[in-house]
Amino acid sequence: MVEQGTLVVIGPVTEDLVIIGDENSRKIGGATYFQSFVFEEFYNDYLAIVNCSDESLIKDFPSSDKIKVLLKEDTHFFINHYPNPNDLNIRQQMSNFARIPILKSDLESILADVNVGAFVVNPLNRYDFPLETIEYLKSFEVPLFISIQGFLRLPDVKVNENYTIKLDDFDGLSHVLRGVNAIFLDESEKNIIGLDFDVDEIVITNGSHGSTIISDSEIKIEAVECVNVVDTTGCGDTYMAAYISQRLKGYTKKESGNFASSIASKKIENLGPFNIKK
Repeated sequence: MVEQGTLVVIGPVTEDLVIIGDENSRKIGGATYFQSFVFEEFYNDYLAIVNCSDESLIKDFPSSDKIKVLLKEDTHFFINHYPNPNDLNIRQQMSNFARIPILKSDLESILADVNVGAFVVNPLNRYDFPLETIEYLKSFEVPLFISIQGFLRLPDVKVNENYTIKLDDFDGLSHVLRGVNAIFLDESEKNIIGLDFDVDEIVITNGSHGSTIISDSEIKIEAVECVNVVDTTGCGDTYMAAYISQRLKGYTKKESGNFASSIASKKIENLGPFNIKK
């Protein structure tokens, strides 16, 4: 899979509250945010398109000339709570479940001047990418990579201004994923939706237990041991971006998985997004 052209990464930027044990910190987040740092290092011809209500949220992205903002009436807010500082595989999440869909009309003027080589789609809840938008992206007939998690997220119990998150199957998911090059999900999401989809590659992450790539065969990727686990928020997004960066350069699935595991491990050992200099 060797493609030419700009890799277009689309999804919300978020305001996050990260709670590790008794320590709180406010951060910028969202899959597209975390992935931009990986692409900046390993696949430089990319464009990030994000939606939010506050344009200042993009100030910490790695490259201001590789980002476009779709201004909306709200911004995604997430609480990522790790109750046990010694086990960051356990996370409790809440969200405001902002309804700020990315529409075909939002993207048309931006993409009109872009030589698109591939798309990465990062929904954070079920409302982010209407089917019309997905079909529009498919019409470019370039590789399409999708993170599954957001399509399964629904609000559950309201607590103050936010909701706990429940994961449930999405009736139209088979149609959304038809013809997609690769999808990314974790073990719990796999248990909800199964694996019977018309896609070339299914990448399943499982934290410190490694990952599995299912295509014409099943490839097991071992997790790279972390010397010092500091921050796991965005680890799956980092893995996904690292994997895609290598597949688009023509590396095999196993080579790409091993590389992604290594980069995800480096990200976990530092606060915030991946930074090769740390």
